[in-house]
Amino acid sequence: MIPKVRSFNVKSTFFVCPALILAAAIGAQAQNKVAVINIQGAIVSTKDGQKAASELNAKTAPKKKELDQKQSDINAMQDQLNKGQNTLSETAKNDLYKNIEQKKKTLQRDVEDAQADLEQEQQKVLQGLGQKMLAVIQRYALDNGYVMVVDVSNPQTPVLYASPAIDITKDIIELYDKSTAALTSPAPKTSAAPGAGSSAPSPKPAAPAAKPPASAKPPGQ
Repeated sequence: MIPKVRSFNVKSTFFVCPALILAAAIGAQAQNKVAVINIQGAIVSTKDGQKAASELNAKTAPKKKELDQKQSDINAMQDQLNKGQNTLSETAKNDLYKNIEQKKKTLQRDVEDAQADLEQEQQKVLQGLGQKMLAVIQRYALDNGYVMVVDVSNPQTPVLYASPAIDITKDIIELYDKSTAALTSPAPKTSAAPGAGSSAPSPKPAAPAAKPPASAKPPGQ
């Protein structure tokens, strides 16, 4: 019953304003360049977004299985009631009907609670991903001279039309993934060049010459 996590439901309250607007400090070089982005699509299309959705699916799988089993039990009872219309007593049919209705109400509450928990978990994940995404968008806007980037994934956006030529969603996804990969990749190991930063082992000092015994006399004496 609980829906599978295929994408995140990005609420407008997650961002600073309903339509994401980043004013880039371009100054005198600004040419009034404007871009649009589907930020919901961008977040869920990044590698981090896909990983987060997969983890949420795994986390909610036990609850989904439990709710599905409850629904199956209700269906079985409903089938029993339908087949027993001519064989069950009125008392048995009434009891079975009341039991079904009670289980339906319980299941409905469980589904609503599970959905609320899922949305809460999604928002937690989106808080982290969204902050990273905003930083990437702002850097992209500054580097490319955009004075405004508008989010068109929000149904309440005032944008009625935007040319595909100014849609930067794909570019932001690629830049986000590259930035994340650069932060998580281990630093390459460097090997010291021969003679650089290390010295050859010092040769062992020569052993001192053996002294003649004290009783020995010089030759010729």
